Amino acid sequence: MPDLLIELRSEEIPARMQRKAAGDLRKSVTDALVDAGLTYQAAREYWTPRRLTLDVRGLTARSKDVKDEIKGPSTKAPEQAIAGFMRKAGLNDISEAHIHTDPKKGDFYLARISRPGRSAEEIIADVMPGIIRGFSWPKSMRWGSASMPKGASYNGIEGKGGEALRWVRPLQSIICTFGPETEDPTVIGFAVDGLVAGNQTAGHRFHAPDPFTVRRFDDYVEKLERAHVVLDADRRKEIILSDARNLAFASGLELVEDEALLDEVSGLVEWPVVLMGEFEEDFLQIPDDIIRLTIKTNQKCFVLRKPGNGLSNKFILVSNIEASDGGKEIALGNAKVVRARLSDALYFWTTDQANLPDMAKLEASAEKLGLDMAKPLDQRMARLDQLNVTFHAKLGSQGERVQRIAKLAAELAPTVGADPALATRAALLAKADLTTEVVGEFPELQGVMGRIYAGLQGENASVAAALEEHYKPQGPSDEVPT
Repeated sequence: MPDLLIELRSEEIPARMQRKAAGDLRKSVTDALVDAGLTYQAAREYWTPRRLTLDVRGLTARSKDVKDEIKGPSTKAPEQAIAGFMRKAGLNDISEAHIHTDPKKGDFYLARISRPGRSAEEIIADVMPGIIRGFSWPKSMRWGSASMPKGASYNGIEGKGGEALRWVRPLQSIICTFGPETEDPTVIGFAVDGLVAGNQTAGHRFHAPDPFTVRRFDDYVEKLERAHVVLDADRRKEIILSDARNLAFASGLELVEDEALLDEVSGLVEWPVVLMGEFEEDFLQIPDDIIRLTIKTNQKCFVLRKPGNGLSNKFILVSNIEASDGGKEIALGNAKVVRARLSDALYFWTTDQANLPDMAKLEASAEKLGLDMAKPLDQRMARLDQLNVTFHAKLGSQGERVQRIAKLAAELAPTVGADPALATRAALLAKADLTTEVVGEFPELQGVMGRIYAGLQGENASVAAALEEHYKPQGPSDEVPT
């Protein structure tokens, strides 16, 4: 049975949009084909930073002939009802309808409709332009002369007006081929905004930018690979993970694995090349969580750890090109940016451990909450109360919320055999890290920084643990507080 290959190649597609967009393409195309009377055996979508691809296997070559009956109104019905029936059934004259007699309901009109099947090529060419034009992106753009008002001009381009195609980034080419494995496939040449579907694509932007011709899916994947494009996102992830582990092992280190980051990075490259960068060991005085998030958030890089002894000053980055110098300059460039980001993180870290400059303004809050202003985390809680940040319009400020939590904690603690004083202390400091510089920069570290700072100022271990764990569980797979 014939197979269908579709590729929509564009400028960069944001990593967060790729998987859903590929799934939407599969659903839109297969739904449209089934609605038109075709069937298929299997369909799978693929994505890279520059292309969405659909492989449909075992698609029927032609839709079935359709015979249908449409029941109409009584032969005695008003002319308006009969005219509506004729429009619905596609009849030119009521004489084309049959008259059916029912012992109970009397005579009524019946239209017998016969529609011949259509070829798959005709159906695909009919549905694809609408699917592409109506494709749903979280954010899209228009470009070219059709996006400019008629008569306007810019950089030598004359505006044509009209409705321009909306796509996430400028669409560059469309592949649409259909046919059995034993024959050369047919190119289904529909057009969308001047782009005519064909059988040509291009490979990697830098390594293989020239166009080349493809036949069917297996041939397409093979030629893409030769053009420095790994089509399958799962395979790109496997390459990145395997090479990162091997590179870390060769340096006597361990990779700190991160599935979410791996998923994101695999969507940033078509030809993954794993490299190692390095930063100064002085930055290792920053807590591991801050280093990891700084490098992950800003540079999309993986951190490495020394076996059983904290993080290393080396990190893993993933490039999209095979550089002539083996990636030396790419690694140095990434290290330069990482160094700048870690300098910011070090500043936030040291600032959080110093006394606040407006201590005099915080005395009333400190006295009200019973805080020890010699300790940085207590100062931060006093500031949260003094700022009078609203928790809820009907429930007051964050400071008032903390007071309620502390009162409840003291009353509930004996019920579970906990120390009321420690429970109260944990409640008073639970939200204190919200005003720290580190949490201001990395909100996902709320609770984690509370635990770290509590440990630094000598809080009881159970209090420090409570500051982190009171935010848990964050989702069905997270741990619950101990």
